[in-house]
This record gives sequence, structure tokens and C-alpha cells, in this order.
Amino acid sequence: MHHHRPLTLSLLVVLLFATACGAPASTKAADGPPHAGPADGLPTRPGRTSNALTADPALPPAARSGSGDLELLAREALTRPGAPALLASLCAAAPRRLSGSSGAEAAVLWAESTMHALGLENVRREPCLVPHWERGSVARLSLPPGESDPSGEVTELSILALGGSPPTAPGGLEAEVLMVNSLDELRGLGERARGKAIFFARPMDPAAPNPFAAYGGAVDQRGVGPLVASEVGAAFAIVRSMTLALDDHPHTGSMRYVEGVSVPAVAVSTLGAERLARRLASGAVVRARLELDCRWLPDVPSANVVGEIVGRERPEEIVVLGGHLDAWDVGEGAHDDGAGCVHALEAVRLIRTLGWKPRRTLRVVLWMNEENGLRGALAYRDAHRAEMDRHVLALESDRGGFAPRGFDCCVSDEALRALSAMAEGLEPYGIGFVRASANAGADLGPLQELGVPTVGFVPDAARYFDLHHSMADTLSTVHPRELELGALCVAALCFAVADAERPLARLPRPVDPLHEH
Repeated sequence: MHHHRPLTLSLLVVLLFATACGAPASTKAADGPPHAGPADGLPTRPGRTSNALTADPALPPAARSGSGDLELLAREALTRPGAPALLASLCAAAPRRLSGSSGAEAAVLWAESTMHALGLENVRREPCLVPHWERGSVARLSLPPGESDPSGEVTELSILALGGSPPTAPGGLEAEVLMVNSLDELRGLGERARGKAIFFARPMDPAAPNPFAAYGGAVDQRGVGPLVASEVGAAFAIVRSMTLALDDHPHTGSMRYVEGVSVPAVAVSTLGAERLARRLASGAVVRARLELDCRWLPDVPSANVVGEIVGRERPEEIVVLGGHLDAWDVGEGAHDDGAGCVHALEAVRLIRTLGWKPRRTLRVVLWMNEENGLRGALAYRDAHRAEMDRHVLALESDRGGFAPRGFDCCVSDEALRALSAMAEGLEPYGIGFVRASANAGADLGPLQELGVPTVGFVPDAARYFDLHHSMADTLSTVHPRELELGALCVAALCFAVADAERPLARLPRPVDPLHEH
């Protein structure tokens, strides 16, 4: 059956591509979020007579022959959108695509055939070896009746195993629950924590204006909390889900795993966490029983998927745009990171449809294994070390398919000014800022360390963590117009950089020990 899959996916994408390029498609989603984008018209920035995509408007017209007009790009995107069909195709072909799984392999096949169907050049797989962890079919967290529950009934809490968790022993583990609000508090318990079930109860801060800041302020409990629990001799760990929503949908994610040391660990829904916290607050002894049958398997060969629009004048200079192809094994990975992959693919589709040919090469990279290892990002860095000085920019979209808001840039001051000028005309389509940032995206970190200017596309974040790493991350939650607006903004900025007369100023880079003479 695998022999037939590439042809089937290729034909499907060709049909979707043909539909997107024909009559205008409907952008109304039956159960998507409310429309949140610019007006249906394509306004020109007040006082501007041209929306040419170029880093240097003083250049003569002949020097801008590869550039197009932003209004043409926007009209093509918003009247003949291709992103919704591309995302629907990915979610149908590989809804669960955790590294090492059959779903991840299906996603690689989908990406390769889709790039061919879109007419990209030099389409290829670039190999990487990825971890293989399976969730299994058993995940139960129960609270046996005790003095805090006079009903005499067992309470079941909604959970998901954290990525990388070892299983429990057959029949499960039972232990008294201790609630902590920080890693330091747990370390301070010392021997009192031995043999206990540690409940990390600190919520994301709802007062934080940026949900990503709230996430950053709580996610250490999930990432390293179980390992600290193992260090103090705990039996297992329970972590409040990383979401601002109060519901019964648990959110998984990676935990730091050390073979033979890490304890079983689960994320409990926020409603379940509240219920458990109330019992503990009463002062009663609360016990919990955990059963998991997840498991680790040997590493598996996989691949990043790469395709290009080769530059017309400086093909050796490269602008990378992409997202990560893997996703957690719950939901469909529509926002995380199907939307980012589609932003990149739709960006190059739009550019090819308009017949534009930038000076430099536009290279789409769909990375494997961002969620639980970054093996794809590291493999890309290692495979392309010799050309890293010719990487002019790398952009990643990994914050969902919501309405555009801006770009986070880890670049020099000079490059930031140039990028701000390039993005100026995107204000009508949602871009409100181009700002300096220390981190543009997880897959970009290895490139950034070698001096490559990096940019992260930033959509609206209000709803992202309602869906992140949960069963709720489905195609139905993606608004088609918001998704297409993101692709439009990514296309505009990447084309402007790729077609500029001068490359962006690079970041200061440390000495690369593999190339030190």
C-alpha cells in the first residue's frame, strides 16, 4: 500500500492546487473562529503609490525585475487561496505524525509529493534519525475513595502521558499525592517526597498579556519537573496542563527523559487539576493510582523534506522558510505545526503562480522532530554547514494559523531596520510589529548559533494554548482566511529578502569548531 501512497497524495494535491488556482474558493469555515482580518478590499498604505516588494525602493526598475507588487500578491492569495486545501490535505494524510511513527512517515511522503505537485525544484528528503516513543492504549489516573471523598467512589481524572514517559509497572502504581508549586519547593521536601506522587499545580498566569510568556512561566514543571521528581525518589509525577483554558482536555508535551531514571509522568486536565487541588487543600490524605503502558522503541530513520525556487541571479544564496512536519499523536496537528508547513508551501505557490523569480534561492524546509528532539534541525545544520555563510535568512512559522500580528527577529540592528522597511506595506494584512527577539523558533536555533539571521512569524496568540498539544488541535479550529493571510505575509517578507539587491547583515557568529583552521 505504501507504493501507491505517493501517487495518490500527488494527484490529490494537484486537484486541490488546480481548484485553488481556478475560481475563487469559499473561505467560510462551518465551525471556525470568527473572521479576524483586514477588509475584503486590498488597501494601499496611505501616501504610498507603490507596494513593490523590495528592500531598496531607490533601485531603478530594471534592478527590480524579479519583484512583484504586494497588491497583486494579496489579491492572488485572498481571491484564490490555496492554504486551506493544503492544510486539509495534510490533516487527512497524516493527522497524527509524532516522530518515528507511521503517521510521520506518511507526512514525509505527503510533503515530498506536494512539493513536486507545486512545481518546486530540487525536491528531496534529507535524512535524520529520530526518537520513537509510543503512547500505548492505557492511561488512567484514579483517586481511590478516602477521607477527602466520603462518597466511597473512585474518581477518574482526564490525563495524557507526557511525551517520553516510561510506563508504570503492570497493574499500576499507587502513592500519596503531594502538591508543589515550584521545582525548588519539591527539592526542599527532600526525603518527604520519597515514594510520593508529585502534583505540579502551578497554573499559567492569566494576567500575563502574552500567553507565550505565561507558558514560559509554567512549562518548567512539564519539561523538567518529572526528572526532579525522580531525583527526590518520587513514584510518579502529575502536571497541570499547559493551557489557560479551564476544561477537561489534557495537553501533552515533551519531558526531559533519562533512561532508567525518569519516573512515569502525565498531564492532567485543568478541571482535573482543580479538583485534585481542592481535595489536597482540605488537609486530607489523598492517594492516586496511575497506569500507563507507553514505551520507548529504537530510533527510526526519517527525513526533513526540502524543495526550492532556484534564484535567477544568486542561486547559491539561500532564504529558508518552513515549519516542522511532526506533530503530537493527539488531535491533527493543524495549528502545531501543520499551519506553519502550509504557510511556507503556500508562500512559494503564490510566488510561482505570479511568475516571480527572486535573485536568491527560496528554500522550503519542513523539519522533522521539533516536538521531542530537534533531530531534524540539527541534521539540517550539519548537512549544510559548508553553505551556512550563504544563508541570508531563515524564517519559521510555529505559532499556529491565526491572524498575522508581526515578526520576531533575531538579527543585527541593521538587518532589523531593513526587515522593518520590507514589512511596512503589510500593515493592512495584520502585521503590526517587526521586533528584536532572542528566539525566533526552535528549529532555527542551530542556524542562529552559526550567525544566520532568523525570523519567527507571529500570529495572534489568544487562543493558541487552548488547542496546543491536545485533541482540540484540529482542522475545524483553523479559519481559512486567517491561515491564508499568514501565508501572504510570509511570502511577502521572504520574497523581499530573496530579491533584495543586498543581503541582510549577519549576526556575529562564534567560531565553528568543525570548521576552525
